[in-house]
Amino acid sequence: MYPEIQPYSQGFLDTGNGHQVYWELCGNPAGKPAIFLHGGPGGGCSATHRRLFDPDRYKILLFDQRGCGRSTPHANLDNNTTWHLVADVDRLRATVLEADQVLVFGGSWGSTLALAYAQQYPQHVSELIVRGIFTVRRSELRWFYQEGASWLFPDYWEDYLAPIPVDERHDLMAAYRKRLTSPDLETQLEAAHAWSQWESRSISLLPNAAHQASLAGDAAALAFARIENHYFVHQGFMDEGQLLSNAHKLRDIPGVIVQGRYDACTPARTAWELHKAWPQAEFHIIDDAGHAFDEPGILARLLAATDKFGG
Repeated sequence: MYPEIQPYSQGFLDTGNGHQVYWELCGNPAGKPAIFLHGGPGGGCSATHRRLFDPDRYKILLFDQRGCGRSTPHANLDNNTTWHLVADVDRLRATVLEADQVLVFGGSWGSTLALAYAQQYPQHVSELIVRGIFTVRRSELRWFYQEGASWLFPDYWEDYLAPIPVDERHDLMAAYRKRLTSPDLETQLEAAHAWSQWESRSISLLPNAAHQASLAGDAAALAFARIENHYFVHQGFMDEGQLLSNAHKLRDIPGVIVQGRYDACTPARTAWELHKAWPQAEFHIIDDAGHAFDEPGILARLLAATDKFGG
């Protein structure tokens, strides 16, 4: 990746309905404008994400989506939907980047948000880079949170099941929602750690201690689990299959799709379906990778994409 850099400007977007969204600008103030969309939802952005762009060529905006990272109030679910986030992206584009068109880059849940934004505002997207494609369909959610990935990681799955009584396991997302929104903080935290560690232990092709450590703290786990679960029990606040059925709106946007062959979190089938629905975009399957963006083959393709579009 590119060398570590620090923001040259940062602040908070007042959404007007209870949230303060942290943002930062990095790179070249006169460079090509780009927006990075982190995963989760609820994951927050990190210093590592800044390093996906050439700082001499890009003016990079990163922000923590509602309720996570440095945004406040922490782990808050009010006024927190996909369409609130799409509106935040557009306000940040206009008022912070001050650009009519921007490159949009998103992985995992970030790919969901990137696709939703680009379909809502195609006129404001100069290029689109998406990785680990996730479209919040029922089949995708059931695969990872009810049955499917559980067959690949039965040992990790037992830990995911542990907070949930047997008689509630027929609908694990609903059972987790009950606990993640409990008035008792200890109940919330027990569920939050089990939920977040299930994902952080299974996102890479090989075990990765750094991924697990990233969500080990109470605050990070709580925001991640509460916000993810909130979005997923509401199926991303979208119609079933919406992002694929509307992919035709992307046809005039230059794009790159990057997907790990052995991605157990967001399996390659969804990326393939997006490729078929949006054939104008470059499509890359990485044969020796899982879900995480920092796996070598995925990372190389992502850096090649930002270099290609950097001008």
